[in-house]
Amino acid sequence: MRLSRAHRAKIEFWSKALRSGMRRYARQLADLSPFHDHTPSPADFASAWAIECDRAGDDIVACWLGHCTVLLRLGRLNILTDPVFSRRIGVKIGKRTVGLNRIGDPPLQTKHLPPIDIILISHPHFDHLDKPTLQRLRSPSTIVVTAKASRRLIPKGFADVLELGWHQNAILESLKIETIKPRHWGARTAWDRHRGYNSYVLTDGPQRVLFAGDTALTEAYSALKGIDLAIFGIGSYEPWEHAHATPEQVWSMFTKFDGKRLLPVHHSTFELGEEPPGEPMQRLHAAASSHHRRILDAHIGKIVRVSAL
Repeated sequence: MRLSRAHRAKIEFWSKALRSGMRRYARQLADLSPFHDHTPSPADFASAWAIECDRAGDDIVACWLGHCTVLLRLGRLNILTDPVFSRRIGVKIGKRTVGLNRIGDPPLQTKHLPPIDIILISHPHFDHLDKPTLQRLRSPSTIVVTAKASRRLIPKGFADVLELGWHQNAILESLKIETIKPRHWGARTAWDRHRGYNSYVLTDGPQRVLFAGDTALTEAYSALKGIDLAIFGIGSYEPWEHAHATPEQVWSMFTKFDGKRLLPVHHSTFELGEEPPGEPMQRLHAAASSHHRRILDAHIGKIVRVSAL
């Protein structure tokens, strides 16, 4: 029986993806050390953050903390996206976590963070919704905003948990949160494909931020206007380009809505793709060419300010 070109391409893709997964997970599972929280980060982060926020005025304050975890200051609110501070992500079996190791230590412990007003969860994948981290972040003054059908994955102990589907919005104090449908999926396992996945647009006065979460190339953001800071994942595209945009595709999406500054995330933290750790940033800067200054120079743990004027 002769297979069509489309069938051959599909078989070739899944064979490549399976080989990629088997290589990476075999390496990672060789070390099943118990989960523990150890970082060398300075204990004065919260005070440094407060000082920078006081100086910022109408500027946005941001700090990339690895993978898709970004601490944002919009208006008077501290917002934390997809918090993951675990050294290993995956399925917890007893006291052990079976999954992928972090490349290096987290930049700080959760106890070093300032008080968090809002936690945004883009989707339930283990590298975005990390239960051990959320358990350590529980606070009666923190609200969690998450995707459809994922409320039950959030540990109890927060002030509230809001589920938002696509094209819905919520207003929390002075902050408006709107959702966009990215090109991705939300299943945590093979049996929960009903779970949602979101991108978020955050607006507080003159400040406007896009947190894309995970997405492949899409036109979903093209009509956006006035985005001061766009947070896009730029890694894990090899061989997962159908779910994770390449750096060149991210730059194309960003320039279509003419965002002011781009904060690249989802790279150099977990080995989720086959590309070398340094490649995503190199390709992004090459794509930006002479406009590379629009890319934030924000290494992990660095506090930066973005003008919203």
